[in-house]
Amino acid sequence: MLLGGAAVVLLLCVHHLHGSALPAVSSYEFTAYRMQQYNLAQQKHGCRGAIVVAEARSGDEPALTRRCVIMRVEDFTAEKYFEAHRQNAAAVLILLPRNISSIPHDTVQSFMVSESEALQKETLIPVYVAPEDEQLLYMYDEVKQAAATRTSSIFVRVLRSMVTATAFQMLVGNNAAIKATTDHSIITLEGALPGAGEDAPTIVITAHYDSYGLAPWLSYGADSNGSGVTILLELARLFQKLYSNSSTRPPFNLMFSLTGGGKYNFLGTKRWIEENLDHAESSLLHDNVAFVLCLDTLSKGDELYMHVSRPPKPDTPIHSFIQQLKEVVSSRFPWVKVGLVHKKINLVESTVAWEHERYSLRRILGFTLSHVEDPKSELRGSILDTMSQVDLRKLKRNSIIVAEALARYMYNLSDKGSPRDVQVFKGQLDFQDSRLSSLMSFLTSIPRAAQLLDKEPSQVLLVNSLEHEFKRYLQQVHRHTFRQDKRDPDITFFDQMNQQIVMYRVKPAAFDLFLGGCIAAYLGIVYYTIQNLGYLYTKLKAAVKTKHQKAS
Repeated sequence: MLLGGAAVVLLLCVHHLHGSALPAVSSYEFTAYRMQQYNLAQQKHGCRGAIVVAEARSGDEPALTRRCVIMRVEDFTAEKYFEAHRQNAAAVLILLPRNISSIPHDTVQSFMVSESEALQKETLIPVYVAPEDEQLLYMYDEVKQAAATRTSSIFVRVLRSMVTATAFQMLVGNNAAIKATTDHSIITLEGALPGAGEDAPTIVITAHYDSYGLAPWLSYGADSNGSGVTILLELARLFQKLYSNSSTRPPFNLMFSLTGGGKYNFLGTKRWIEENLDHAESSLLHDNVAFVLCLDTLSKGDELYMHVSRPPKPDTPIHSFIQQLKEVVSSRFPWVKVGLVHKKINLVESTVAWEHERYSLRRILGFTLSHVEDPKSELRGSILDTMSQVDLRKLKRNSIIVAEALARYMYNLSDKGSPRDVQVFKGQLDFQDSRLSSLMSFLTSIPRAAQLLDKEPSQVLLVNSLEHEFKRYLQQVHRHTFRQDKRDPDITFFDQMNQQIVMYRVKPAAFDLFLGGCIAAYLGIVYYTIQNLGYLYTKLKAAVKTKHQKAS
């Protein structure tokens, strides 16, 4: 009987030990995406490490040294991130929900701020982001529960560690050294709508089409700057209808450009301007440029900021256009706040804040239109900037504001006595909700990080599709491919941006000691029972006899 009881106790212990096992598998392989790594203007940015061999721990643990810190989006803060660095953690793994729209707005804003702070500093610790799935969430719950026991007594913590704890080891199988890649090219697209008359002034409308975020393979750039690209393509479609009829063709050339490398100091814009001004014998940029309108981050908020390098002087084209824009807003969308943000270009800095600054450096007047007031805003580069964060109604409203202001300026409607709320774009010239939605969905269907656009088949197809849209509505379409000088590249990217990570379940070392103790105790009980079987039988028989006597 004693032997059978001991066996039952041991079986219960073993069953409890296996109760926390990872469902179905003891090891699991998944794809994770490494944090940005690039060199720009001789400065190093992002994550310098890739190899991970460490035990998974929650960010709530007090000791993180040589551990892989696991955090979900709602856990990730700049404080926890930098604390992991301070303790020399082995790696950081961030779990990203597959459905971004399910994340509360406050959590999105908090993560974006922390993400922006993390991207500003170089790190040697490998930082990865992985889409959540059942296995990863189970692992996260386990390490989270283990972290919660730190508030328990020392005895409880040690006992749990020995008996019930399940540790998860994280391993990146690729041990190859990270290599720099300098063979990336930047593509800028250009097209035009020639205006009526000779020597017509030119209005340039431009937007950069690449995206940016914590991990390149997860950077979809919906608001920044899929919104700017969408508005530009719609402007090209609608104004093409006006330019196709000689009676409605305005006395302005419209020049459109979609530029690459916007998230990296607007390198595509810089090279495009240089090619047009310094190398091309004939270019609309050589002629009379009224102004350059840069579209950047325009699908959210009820604010529109016009960023300029110097305040526009009265009686200048850019001042007149801004007045027309304010007129459209006040007459049709009075709840929208319009502001002018003046920021001088600091020639000491190696980077520019807005695309129009590239033109200002070449003495071409321009401004950037955006709902973002601060150029360093976290809204301009985040892996949470997906289609779910876009407000299509506000995107359409901003499209109408830009289009109507352009038409008012080019046709000089105010001086002709037109009503304040006159609408040029209506009927067949109206903005189509379905087209705006389709363009945004297309642009956010794949990541548009600059290091992917000329390498990956899907990204190459996207750029080709943008060029097809230009050829559909514009004339004089050109594709400019800017290749870098391998000896002195403007920007250097690095490989191993997506890695296979193996997660496998292990028991702590104390578990072996505990299991050995259980086995020794069991064998001791068996040995004692065998050696003292006669004595135990006599005692048991006497106890049973006494019990029967009391019962009778």
